[in-house]
Amino acid sequence: MAVIALGSFAGSAFAIDVKAAVLRVDYPVLLPISRYDLRPDDLGFAGAALADEDNGTTGSFLGHTYETVTRAVTPEDAEMALGALLDQGIRLIVVQSNGDDLARLTDQAAAAGALVFNASAPDIALRDDQCRANLLHIAPSNAMNADAVAQFAVWKKWDEWFLISGSNPEDVALAEAFRKSARKFGAKITEDRVFEDTGGSRRTDSGHVLVQRQLPMFTQQADDHDVVIAADGTDFFARYLSYHLWTPRPVMGSGGLVPTTFHGAHEAWGATQYQTRFEELTGRYAKPEDYNVWLALRVIGEAVTRANTAEPDGVRDYAVSDAFELAAFKGTKVTFRNWNGQLRQPILLHDGKITVSVSPQEGFLHQTSLLDTMGLDRPESRCTAFN
Repeated sequence: MAVIALGSFAGSAFAIDVKAAVLRVDYPVLLPISRYDLRPDDLGFAGAALADEDNGTTGSFLGHTYETVTRAVTPEDAEMALGALLDQGIRLIVVQSNGDDLARLTDQAAAAGALVFNASAPDIALRDDQCRANLLHIAPSNAMNADAVAQFAVWKKWDEWFLISGSNPEDVALAEAFRKSARKFGAKITEDRVFEDTGGSRRTDSGHVLVQRQLPMFTQQADDHDVVIAADGTDFFARYLSYHLWTPRPVMGSGGLVPTTFHGAHEAWGATQYQTRFEELTGRYAKPEDYNVWLALRVIGEAVTRANTAEPDGVRDYAVSDAFELAAFKGTKVTFRNWNGQLRQPILLHDGKITVSVSPQEGFLHQTSLLDTMGLDRPESRCTAFN
């Protein structure tokens, strides 16, 4: 049946050479808290290699070829690198960068008629009043991640939250997303505190000793709460919370139970075959960044296969149409929100070893899609670029 189906596509398909690029902007950052979280050199690029294999499998029947080039650059060199890719005629670009650089690079790409896929930036504004018509979001927003956590907490009847946020801009933005989620789902923030980032090394011989003294003192005398919600977008304290609270409580958010698009232990809904193929190709476990890039390029592959086009406008129009859907090893096919270009997808909640749960949670209903209970819904979004 699969051969017959592919044959029917081949009857109406024509040869297409699909050229795409992954542009990763590498920022100077401190080492992560844990060595388990050291970033591999091929982060994201490994997902691209697997996507080219997957797209090529179907493409070989249809006369389609796929080639993805990868570039890792500093923030200062990002515009020049993107310009070089555009000069090569590449008009399908997956970007791994922060929100500010993503906006700047997307505008540069728009001038050349290129389509950009956001594989990492969680900024809500880019899905809201700062959206771009040539920008599709694979990475979930802060709002989607916060809503995924909030739904699980409310489903568990952990309605009273102790919110602890960092002091960096990324932490502040994530904390605000959790506050909005609390209001959205009827939770109550009984205590709201900021843990100041004073800089310095996160991994020293005395690091855990200092944390063991600081965090219990910092969290004492908090108002009654069911759960601690951590907003730590820069990874400097949340991982330590679970065993260093003054009052023992579950931790969710940036530590404890964490929202993610994917992780190396996820096995449900056929994900094992994705994991084994990825590990055979790379010699390591898949990370969310790898999955996001893989998914972005699979969106392109699906558009090429179904709509017979690799033109940026054609890929974009098909992706946001009602005809588009894509299997993504998450129990339901993923689609795009046609009002702001955000990919709808389930959010995994994991504890570092296993998938504990998946949001949206049972009982959270929506008139269009249960996935739209997470993140900006149509009435909330001020994006007009897709009108």
